[in-house]
Amino acid sequence: MKTTFKISSLDNRDINQIIDLILPIQQIEHGVPVTIADQPDLLDIEKNYQQTGGGFWGIKHEGEIIGTIALIKMTDEQGGVIRKMFVKKEFRGKEFGLAQKLLEHLIAYAHDTYLTALYLGTVHILRAAIRFYERNQFLPLSKEHLPSNFPLMEVDDTFYYLKLNAKT
Repeated sequence: MKTTFKISSLDNRDINQIIDLILPIQQIEHGVPVTIADQPDLLDIEKNYQQTGGGFWGIKHEGEIIGTIALIKMTDEQGGVIRKMFVKKEFRGKEFGLAQKLLEHLIAYAHDTYLTALYLGTVHILRAAIRFYERNQFLPLSKEHLPSNFPLMEVDDTFYYLKLNAKT
């Protein structure tokens, strides 16, 4: 029997589960020197993502969040920033395709809200994530060419963008 995974909007009620998914992946699995203090956006999902026109989505399995992706809508332009894309190790890979489903969900939302570009920052040691973005047509971008209001995370050193087709 194949499990069907549903993407749903997450909010402040989910903060503890979101942090419990993301921090161990960042710190333990990948050795990225980042703490919750470096990511205050995670302490108020509704204010930092949803109230500004973005979103925060997740996939749950048996009540546990196993994957997340978020979008920050930038002000003064029709661009968005992908953040917090994480999938629990046991649910990664083509067998489940959860990262792809999450990204496609976010891109569909971006189209529906008339965004013209998506940007993201990551860390160069996250090679699988970089390959994933490149397979999905994201192009490298130097830090100097990011939009002026791009919300930088101190650890990010590799940046990408995806130009979106205008919705007709």
